[in-house]
Amino acid sequence: MKQIVTALLVLISFASISQVRMFSGTIGKYPIHLVTYSYSDGDTRAIYAYDKHDTPISINGRLSNNTLTLDELGGNGAAVATLELYGIGLSQRTFKGKWISQDRKVVYDILLTKEHEFDSYDESTFDSLELMQSESTSDFYFKLVLSKSADDDVRVTGVRVYQKRTDKLMQELDLDCQFRGLSSVSVADYNFDGIDDFSVFEASYAGPNTTSVYILRDPNANQFFISEISGVSLEFDAGEKLIHEYNQCCAGTKHMYITYKLVNNKMVEIEKHCYEYDEEKDELVEGNC
Repeated sequence: MKQIVTALLVLISFASISQVRMFSGTIGKYPIHLVTYSYSDGDTRAIYAYDKHDTPISINGRLSNNTLTLDELGGNGAAVATLELYGIGLSQRTFKGKWISQDRKVVYDILLTKEHEFDSYDESTFDSLELMQSESTSDFYFKLVLSKSADDDVRVTGVRVYQKRTDKLMQELDLDCQFRGLSSVSVADYNFDGIDDFSVFEASYAGPNTTSVYILRDPNANQFFISEISGVSLEFDAGEKLIHEYNQCCAGTKHMYITYKLVNNKMVEIEKHCYEYDEEKDELVEGNC
C-alpha cells in the first residue's frame, strides 16, 4: 500500500509541473507579446496581446511533438483563428509559426523570440520578473511581479498597473501571494460603484477555500488601492450589492455562510449561518457559530 501511495503522489506531482514561456515577436507585421503556461501532459493556457492595443487575448490548446496549437475564440465562444507554433519544446531561442483564420483564407507568419522560461521545480532564480495576465480593464493591463529562489516556489511579490496604448507604468503594489499562472488577476466591480476594480489570487487552503487581495479603483484618479475587503471564497452580488462568504473545513463536515454589505468600502456583517454534519441524521444541521 505504501508503494502505491508513493507512486500516486509522484504521478500527481508530475502532472502538476507547469512550464512558463514568455515571447516577443510579430504576427504578420504587428508586434506582439505571448505567454504560454503548459502542463506536463501538454495542456496549455496562453495569452497574447498586440503591442498597439495591449488587450490580452486568451488562447488555449496543446503542446505535442514540439508543436503548440492554440485556438483563439471570439466573443461568442466560437473559434476565429488557430495559432501554430513550431519547435516550442526545444531549447532554441527563436521560433516560427502561423496565424490561420478559421476559414483558412487569411494566414500570417509568426516570428517569436523566447525571453524567459521556467517551470515549477527547476533551479532558476529571478527577482521582479514581469508576467502578463489574461484580464484587463478598458484602460489598464496588469503584470504580476514574480520572484523565485533555486529551492523555493514562485511567489507573487507585487502587481504592476500599465496604461493601455502608452505602456506607461501607472502604479506598483506590493503583495505576497501564491502563483496561479496567467489567471491570478481577475477584473470586476468589487465595491459596486460602477468602476472596474481588480483582484489578485492570494492563496488556496483545504478543500475549495481560497482568498484574494481586492484592489479598488479610486474614482477620482487613475490609481488603485488595496482594500479592506477580505474573506474566504467571496462572491459578489452586484444586483443586491452584497458580498457572500463561504467557508468549509474538517473534510466538509462544517460549513459557514456569511453575508456582508459594504459601508465606505468596509465589510459589515448582516447575516451568518453555520452548519455541522450530524452523523445520526446523515446531513448538515444548522447550529451555533
